[in-house]
Amino acid sequence: MPSKKIIRQNSAPEIGRSWEKASWALVIAGVSPLPLAAQTLDEVVISATRSEQRSFDAPAAISVVDRDTIQNGGPQINLSESLNRVPGLTILNRQNYAQDLQLSIRGFGARTPFGIRGIRLLIDGIPATTPDGQGQGSSISLPSTERIEVLRGPLALMYGNSSGGVIQAFTRDAPQVPEFTAQAYTGSFDMRRTAWQYAGRIGDYGLVADYSTFDTNGYRDNSKTQRTQFNGKLSFNPNDQTQVNVVFNQFDMPLAQDPLGLSAAQVAANPRQAVTSSAGTTSAASLFVRKITSQNQIGSAMTYTLDADRSVTARAYYGVRENLQYQATGNWVGLNRDYYGAGLQYNEKTSLAGRPVRLAAGYEFDYSTERRQGGTTSSSGQQSSTSPSALSRNEDNRAQNSDFFVQASTLAADNISVITGVRSSTVSFSSQDYIPTPVDGSGSVIYRATSPVLGLTYHATDRLNLYANYGKGFETPTLAEVAYIDNGNNSAITAKFNPALRAASSQHYEIGAKWVPSNTSRVDLTAYQIDSSNEIVVSSSSGGNTAYQNAPSTQRRGVELSANNWLTPHVSALLSSSWIDATFTKTYASGSNTVTAGNKMPGIPQHFLFSELLWTSQAMGTSKRAPVLGTRAGFEWVSAGRLYANDTNVYGGSSASAPGYNALNAKVSQGWALGNNLLTAYARVDNLADKRYVGSVIVNQSSGQFYEPAPGRNWTLGLRFSMPI
Repeated sequence: MPSKKIIRQNSAPEIGRSWEKASWALVIAGVSPLPLAAQTLDEVVISATRSEQRSFDAPAAISVVDRDTIQNGGPQINLSESLNRVPGLTILNRQNYAQDLQLSIRGFGARTPFGIRGIRLLIDGIPATTPDGQGQGSSISLPSTERIEVLRGPLALMYGNSSGGVIQAFTRDAPQVPEFTAQAYTGSFDMRRTAWQYAGRIGDYGLVADYSTFDTNGYRDNSKTQRTQFNGKLSFNPNDQTQVNVVFNQFDMPLAQDPLGLSAAQVAANPRQAVTSSAGTTSAASLFVRKITSQNQIGSAMTYTLDADRSVTARAYYGVRENLQYQATGNWVGLNRDYYGAGLQYNEKTSLAGRPVRLAAGYEFDYSTERRQGGTTSSSGQQSSTSPSALSRNEDNRAQNSDFFVQASTLAADNISVITGVRSSTVSFSSQDYIPTPVDGSGSVIYRATSPVLGLTYHATDRLNLYANYGKGFETPTLAEVAYIDNGNNSAITAKFNPALRAASSQHYEIGAKWVPSNTSRVDLTAYQIDSSNEIVVSSSSGGNTAYQNAPSTQRRGVELSANNWLTPHVSALLSSSWIDATFTKTYASGSNTVTAGNKMPGIPQHFLFSELLWTSQAMGTSKRAPVLGTRAGFEWVSAGRLYANDTNVYGGSSASAPGYNALNAKVSQGWALGNNLLTAYARVDNLADKRYVGSVIVNQSSGQFYEPAPGRNWTLGLRFSMPI
């Protein structure tokens, strides 16, 4: 694969004079059908399918978080450490590893009670999202991640089902000189983190392998977590035309206790407590509420270059995931999943009517099957019995997608570039119930959708680009969302496959501008509107089970701003700000409640702002090692708006919402060169002013225990040692 190339703003080519001088939106990252590019002062030209593109010219809202930011954002446990600086993307401070991150892009994914949904995750070109739209942020091994790219807006819809946004992680390439790196962190709440990595070349093979551990007692009671992870990437070139990457990832979390959500009164009394019943007889701790998860995945991506203008990329992967969850209701749920997929993509540079054209076409198939089982727990929080006669649920759930896509980009005029594409998707679900009495939960459903996109970029000057996009997308329910049916009339929820739940459809409109006022500054501004019909929302919830329905229509309108600037060679400033107004636009009945037009959609902060002021003792640009040698010190300020907790916006006659908050963080690091070795020390304090606030909410929690408090003042210390071998 060609090496990544840095183009500084002062060497930007004149826009619109030739194909080589124009930048195109159709650049395939890994094996994906859409571009993702960098948003930094030094423009990163991403090499993929032997094509290059500056993010400055891409007609989309694109951000990249680089290795330096990931490494200095914290102990590299959660995506929230470094992705909180991406406008339009919200990662709420859940502090609950049993439920994973609560991550949303422009409001997509905000309603999920666990995991990540509505957003496509890819790692080295391999999907980390199943066909029904579910993914896990913990699948990304941050210690070996070179960069994370985030694509927002209409062009993300070309990734198919549930692509309200796209997050791609790329493992670093093996260096020519082998090196060994060790990291160790400690912090508040008995947090311990280690990471060990080898990276280098062995003959014609490049290898990056890292193993990491994580252990914490957690901020709240009953929130202890233990996990380990291994990630390996093997790269080689069988011949001059072929490049192959093989990636293996193993994730093991034998314990993730769940403190559950609190009511407003419980938060006020003691935000660190776990849930306790009103009678004081049971609690999250006494029931040992927790999750146990393990996952193994292997995948390979191969690119074959036919000639200078044509290439073919293929991918294939296979994985298994086991998930066992013990609930506060005295029940357990087990999900054992096998999944696999393959994709093929063809790229070509050609011309039409004297204009250069880039084409991409491909096919993607993904499949997952999971055995869903459930039963009761003993008084000590263990499975009472796993015999077939003791099971309350025993079924096989399957999901698969079969998608075709084609895209084209061209220079329509000397200063106008165009990208267009369409994706045809077929997603099918089925369930085979092995306990057909008293209710047969078997069933099946097929969802079909066509997703067109169109984007225009006006290259106004060498330093200013304006763009506009339109796209049509869809979002199917997940297998978890079709697992229950609301019987209505306040009847109990039935564990039965729900084929009546429809896929949501959405129309996306976006305009934006990218401006480079100087060689050390950049500003990106985006405005958008998203009109959705059949939004998937909660119908009713009882006893830990949730049934879903379709809301008639919703609307999201927002503005995103990002700006960064080197004020001096030693001082930089960054601002990332998002504003969103997400509302239900038609009144509808939800169980025994009424959701009124104008209500705010829950789980979406009305604004989110991240800003950073950073000082470095080494002037940027004076040395390749300037960012890591010497001293770095900075402050981060995070501000979030009000967060509604349910669709009605009220509970028990009071507002069901958490007020916004402001938090200040401080960080410092020191890097020393010890011969050819590098030693770096890190320290940071989050929530410096020790503010009390709710970090996230459990959307539509039936008993009003919505709130998940964020920790007060907390600290992290770390050491990183790297040596050539």
